[in-house]
Amino acid sequence: MELKTRVAVIGAGHAGIEAALASARMGIDTILFTTNLDAVGNMPCNPSIGGSAKGHLVFEIDALGGEMGYAADLATIQSRTLNLGKGAAVHSKRVQADRAEYKRQMKRTLEGEKNLRLIQAEIVDILTEDVDGRPQVSGVVTALGEIWSASRVVIATGTFLDSKIFVGDKVFSSGPDGLMPAVGLSDSLRRLGLTLQRFKTGTPARVHLRSVDISSLEVQEGEDEPVPYSVRTEKRPVNEVNLRPCHIVYTNKDTHSIILSNLERSAMYSGNITGEGPRYCPSIETKLVRFADKERHQLFVEPCGLDTDELYIQGFSTSMPTDVQYEMLHSLQGFDKAEIMRYAYAIEYDCADPTEMYPTLEFKAVGGLYGAGQFNGTSGYEEAAAQGLVAGINAALAERGDEPMILSRSSSYIGTLVDDLVTKGAAEPYRMMTSRSEYRLLLRQDNADERLTEIGHRVGLIGDDRYDRFLEKQAMIADEIKRLEKTVVPPSEANNVLLRSLGSAEITTGAKLAELLRRPELSYSAIFGLDPDRPCLPSAVVRTAEIKVKYQGYIKRELAEVERQKKLEDKRLPADIDYKKIVGLRLESAEKLDKIRPMNIGQASRISGVNPADISVLLIYLGK
Repeated sequence: MELKTRVAVIGAGHAGIEAALASARMGIDTILFTTNLDAVGNMPCNPSIGGSAKGHLVFEIDALGGEMGYAADLATIQSRTLNLGKGAAVHSKRVQADRAEYKRQMKRTLEGEKNLRLIQAEIVDILTEDVDGRPQVSGVVTALGEIWSASRVVIATGTFLDSKIFVGDKVFSSGPDGLMPAVGLSDSLRRLGLTLQRFKTGTPARVHLRSVDISSLEVQEGEDEPVPYSVRTEKRPVNEVNLRPCHIVYTNKDTHSIILSNLERSAMYSGNITGEGPRYCPSIETKLVRFADKERHQLFVEPCGLDTDELYIQGFSTSMPTDVQYEMLHSLQGFDKAEIMRYAYAIEYDCADPTEMYPTLEFKAVGGLYGAGQFNGTSGYEEAAAQGLVAGINAALAERGDEPMILSRSSSYIGTLVDDLVTKGAAEPYRMMTSRSEYRLLLRQDNADERLTEIGHRVGLIGDDRYDRFLEKQAMIADEIKRLEKTVVPPSEANNVLLRSLGSAEITTGAKLAELLRRPELSYSAIFGLDPDRPCLPSAVVRTAEIKVKYQGYIKRELAEVERQKKLEDKRLPADIDYKKIVGLRLESAEKLDKIRPMNIGQASRISGVNPADISVLLIYLGK
């Protein structure tokens, strides 16, 4: 039997799933390899999808034709939108997901994809052949000795590469959740000349529900009007979405005393762990050391699913030994009799240096080899899925002989994520945050479809029916904005009474609805009484129209900045440029430019250590 495919994806976590589905749905014969079929789409850390900036990524994944948002909708047991007290730019959806249901949904989806094969096998080697002096992927080798030929390979191994688990002074080879580590592939990648880094992450203990006095904890209910991640999802009643509450508990002086008095027993502080940990999701012991003056830390008690009694204690990640883990838990309010079902641990693993990749996520040194997810030095399911989608799309486009898909920073958080990785690298596990984007008001959750659906349709992941519905929605938004800009509200007594009741100034002359809507204290729903001829529109149309009108001035300002930056992005840099021969370019800058090999002046300007004077030198060089 000839073992052959066109695109091989290694790892069936969140990155691998999106990469494999994208490639297969674009008509390319694809194989997804995983070390354990029962762990497809596993959530080894918190059982949630979304959150600040991460929710934006999920909406963008859906707008491009990815799967994460739809699966998350079907597995939701609580939905909340964060930061509603702030501006629209930072509103971020987050759902508590049923861990087992999410895995089931993803596995069934993969099994049903016609151009995709799902195979349980560990990949231990990447095969290449020389093409015009550059190694080009030719296949993969399994631990059982099978050789599969493939012209494109996406590595999405998550935290499994030569991974080790740390619990106190206990150290052993293992992947997350007690799964097997991937041993051997790291050596293969080093032989190909790729640089590997050592990173670390961790997870808290899981506790049995019956052992916790839930009634003593602060309740965190879901939102009243949940908006699905995916346009494919039928909107459901709130009682079918918010099926389980979450709870909040706080650390206290006793908790802090227990942790600090046992600090040397933590693997993080004993010297056993050498990998870089996540700055924005640290262990509880790191929080106490870093924020020594803080009297308490907020923890979130989250259900892992509808058919399990496991509770996840978000914010309580640790690598303490088991006896200390019990002491820490028992010091929390309502947890004095807590029973641990799964112990907390830290995990250390190999990952790539993303600056060795193009913005397509293909390695510069090896043709046809792509990286995605935590293998690229990121943290989080959403960041992983976004990269998997980019890598899968570009692998398929390359197979078809089409131009690659490169998303700009102004188009999406996905574009920002990839640009940060390949331009600046990851000195620690990278996490997406709204503050990483200079175009936050343009990159909102509500307009992800406006920004990316056309691209998804062009590459072949968005069907014509869905695209037509998208165009209809955009037309409705444009029409409603025109109506708001044209409709004049007369200065009647009834209208002024309503304005006064809303804490807004009266009008003495006719005022357009759009002008009133731009008042900070007024909203689309609040001015209903001033707008008797208002059409009945879908909530998604209203939401985007309102934001576009209310923030019109700020949006115009950001669009002007996008145009200014686009001029730099349009100035392409030759792939074979010798930076060390450019007169006037500092040696440090020449070395960094030579390593990153930026595609254009805009990307070059974002490389750490390349200053404005260097950019001026490059512009003069291009002019000559």
